[in-house]
Amino acid sequence: MNSKLISTKAISSDAGVLLLRLFSLFFMYYGWDKLANFQEKVEYWPDPFHIGKAASLSLTIFGEFVCPFFIVLGLFTRIFLTPAIITMLVAILHAHAGQSLLEREHALSFLVVFLAIFLTGPGKFSVDALLKKS
Repeated sequence: MNSKLISTKAISSDAGVLLLRLFSLFFMYYGWDKLANFQEKVEYWPDPFHIGKAASLSLTIFGEFVCPFFIVLGLFTRIFLTPAIITMLVAILHAHAGQSLLEREHALSFLVVFLAIFLTGPGKFSVDALLKKS
C-alpha cells in the first residue's frame, strides 16, 4: 500500500490551496450574474445595512466578482478574502435567514473555502508569493 495515501503529511498543501483558490471562479459566476443584470436585480435587492439597494448590490458584486478575481490570482489574498467572507456571512445570516441548511449550502460552501484559504494563506502558486520573493 502506498504510504502517501495513509500518511498525515501533506502531499502538496500549496497545490491544495491553489485548488481552493480556483474554486472561487465558480463564485464569480454569481457576481457576474448580478453585475450583468444589475438594473433588474436592484429593484428587489435587500438592504441589510440601510445604505440603499444599489449600494448593497454593488457591495455584493464586489464581494462575489471582484474579490474572487484577486483570490484566484492570489494577489492581496487575505485582504480580498475579508469582503468575500463578509458577503457570505450576510448571505447566510440575512439573505437566506429562515431557510433550511440545504438552501444555504452554496453560501456555506463558499464561506468554508474562503475561511480555509484565509487560515492557510495563498500558497506558493500565487502572485503574493511572487511579490514576497522580490
